[in-house]
Amino acid sequence: MDLCSIASGSSGNCIYVGGGCASVLVDVGLSGKRIEMGLNSIDRTTKDVDGILITHEHSDHIQGLGVLARKYGLPIYATAGTIEAVRGMKQLGKMPEGLFCEVRPDQRFSVGDLTILPFSISHDAAQPVGYRLECQGKAVGIATDMGKYSGYTIEHLEHLDALLLEANHDVNMLQVGSYPYYLKRRILGDRGHLSNENAGKLLSRLLHDDLKAVFLGHLSKENNYDKLAYETVCGEVDSGENPYKSRDFYIQVARREQVSELVAI
Repeated sequence: MDLCSIASGSSGNCIYVGGGCASVLVDVGLSGKRIEMGLNSIDRTTKDVDGILITHEHSDHIQGLGVLARKYGLPIYATAGTIEAVRGMKQLGKMPEGLFCEVRPDQRFSVGDLTILPFSISHDAAQPVGYRLECQGKAVGIATDMGKYSGYTIEHLEHLDALLLEANHDVNMLQVGSYPYYLKRRILGDRGHLSNENAGKLLSRLLHDDLKAVFLGHLSKENNYDKLAYETVCGEVDSGENPYKSRDFYIQVARREQVSELVAI
C-alpha cells in the first residue's frame, strides 16, 4: 500500500493512495495538469487511478473534478450531501452522467482491493467525511478540515500504518493576522480547522509501535508555516501522556507546492 501527497494546503489538496491492485485520489483540488504531473513524478498516471474520493465540496478539494471526470470518466465517491453540493457548482462545467457513487459515513465500500471507510468530520460543508483505507492488513487515514475531534474520530484513526492529519494554523498567528473577524471565528470554531496544537494532541492519542509515517497537511498559507507546524505538533507529542517521543516516528509536513515522497507501507 502506498501513500503520497500530491499537494496539501489551504490552496489545494490531492492525495494518492494505492493498494495492491487499485489506487484512488482523495480530493482533486488542483488543476488536472498539476495532478497529472504529480502522479508522473511517482511513476503513476491518471489512467492508473480507479476512482476519486471527495471529502467535501470546497474548491480546494474539487477544483480539478470536472476536468478529470470528463477526460477519464473516473467514478466519484462522496456522500449524498457532497454530491448534491457539487452538482450545483457551475464552475466545474458539465459533469458526465453516472459517475457519482454515493457513500455513507461508517459504511464500508470497496474500490478494487481497497476497503474504504468514510467517517464524519466537523466542518462547515454539506456532509464532509474523512477516509480510512485498508488493503491486505494495512491501513491509511486521511483526516483534514476538522474543527474538532472526538472519541469517534480517534476510533476511526486507531491502528493506522500511515496518517495524513490536518495541522492548519497557529492560533496566535491567526488571531493577530489580517483575516476579518468573521473568518477567524469560522476557522477557530468547531466546524473550522484543526490547529497545530490540537493536531499534536490528537496525534498523541493515535501513536503506536507500527505507525510508519505521519504527514501534517492542509497548512494555511497565511497563518502557519512548515517549521512551526512541525515543532508544535512534535512538542505536543513529547509532552503528552504517552510512552512515545516524536523522534520515534517519521513525521513530515505535506507541502502545497511540492509532491511528497511516496511512502510504501
